[in-house]
Amino acid sequence: MNIIDIISKKRDKLELTKEEIEFFIKGYTENIITDYQASALIMAIYINGMTEREIADLTFAMAYSGETLDLSELGNVVDKHSTGGVGDKITLVLMPIIASLGIPVAKMSGRGLGFTGGTIDKLESIPGYDTSISIEKFKENVKKIGISLMGQTLNIAPADKKIYALRDAIACTDSIPLIASSIMSKKIASGANKIVIDVTCGSGAFMKTREEAEELARIMTSIGEKLNRKTVCIITSMDEPVGYAVGNLLEVIEVVDILKNKYMPEDVKKIIEELGANMLILAGKVSNIEEGKHLIIENIKNGKAYEKLLELVKSQGGDITYIENTDKFEKAKYITPILAEKEGKITEINALTIGKLSCYLGAGRIKKEDNINPKVGFVFCKKVGSNVKEGEIIAYIYSDDEKKTKEILEKNIIKIQ
Repeated sequence: MNIIDIISKKRDKLELTKEEIEFFIKGYTENIITDYQASALIMAIYINGMTEREIADLTFAMAYSGETLDLSELGNVVDKHSTGGVGDKITLVLMPIIASLGIPVAKMSGRGLGFTGGTIDKLESIPGYDTSISIEKFKENVKKIGISLMGQTLNIAPADKKIYALRDAIACTDSIPLIASSIMSKKIASGANKIVIDVTCGSGAFMKTREEAEELARIMTSIGEKLNRKTVCIITSMDEPVGYAVGNLLEVIEVVDILKNKYMPEDVKKIIEELGANMLILAGKVSNIEEGKHLIIENIKNGKAYEKLLELVKSQGGDITYIENTDKFEKAKYITPILAEKEGKITEINALTIGKLSCYLGAGRIKKEDNINPKVGFVFCKKVGSNVKEGEIIAYIYSDDEKKTKEILEKNIIKIQ
C-alpha cells in the first residue's frame, strides 16, 4: 500500500478502504506522507466526495490519531457543539443550565479563528479564569460541582489539526465530508458518547443554505450511528449575530445578564430551548421536548443556572465579583453609538460582515498566534425586523482605535428600509 495509489484511486472517484484511510491518517500524522501528497488527496476528496462509510472511517482514524479522553467515570455526559458563528455565546448560557439540572458537563472548547468566536477566548476575558487546568482537576470539578469548561490541552485528534490547516491553505474548507469528520473526530476523542450539534446556517456560517446544513446534519448523525455515538443535530439561523453582543467580554456580560434573568433575546431563547431539551432527552432527564424547554427556562428564573455559573468560574480560579457586578470589567476606550439614518424597519444585520469587522477591531484572530482584545466588538439595541426612528441609537461600537471606529461608521452596516 502506498499514498500514490490511494491518491489515484480517489482521483478516479473510487471508494477508499478502511485500511487505506488509516494508512493515510497514520502516515500524515507521523510526517511520513508529505503536505503536497496530503493536499492532492484532500483536493480529490473535496472534488469527488466520500461515501458515508468512508466518512465514518476517516472520522474514527482521526479521532484515534492522538490522545483520547475517557469520561465514563463521570456518568451520562452529553456534549454540545456548534459549527460556529457570530455572537455565538450559547455554550456559556446553556452549559450552566444543563449542569444545574443535574447533568454532568465536561466540555473542552476551542479558540476563535477569523470571524467566528471561541468559547475559551470568552472565558479568558474573566479575570483569573484558568482554561488550561489539568485533566485531573477537570474531572474533579465535574464530580464536585457538575461542570467544567476548559481548552483542548490534550493532543486531541492531531490528524484533524493538520488536515484542517491544510484545507484552509488549499481552499478546501467547505467540504461536507471534511467538515463532518473534523467535528465528529474531536467530539469522539474528547470522550463524548452522546452529542447534540448546533448546525448553523446563513451568511455567518460555513453552511450558507438550509439544504447544505441539512446534508451536513444528516451525515454527522449517520457518523454518530456508525460509531455508536447517539447524535442529534439542530439547524439554527446565522444570518444575523446571535443575541445582541458580539465580542468576547461583551458576550460574557450578556451571558451573565441572561442567566440573571434580566432579559432574554428571542433567538438565544429559541436555541437554548431546542438544544437543551434534546440534551436532557439524551441524558434521560425528560421524555419530551416541551418538558425539557420548561425546565431550562425555570432554572434561569429560579436563579439555579446563574449560581452554577458562579460555581464554574470560582472552581477554575475566576474572580466571581466580576460576574456579580459586570460594571467592574474594563471598558473599551471608545463606545460610539450607531444612529438610524432614517425611519423604517431593519432588514439586515449581516453576520459575516459584523464578524469580520469585530475581527478587524481586535475581537478575533486572523492567525492562531494573534492576540485577542476582549473589550472590543458590537452591542446591538435592535434585531432584524425592528422598527426604528431617524436618529435612534441602534447599536454601539466598542473600540480602542478611533480611526477604525470612524471607518466602521462610514460603512452603513445596518440596513434600514
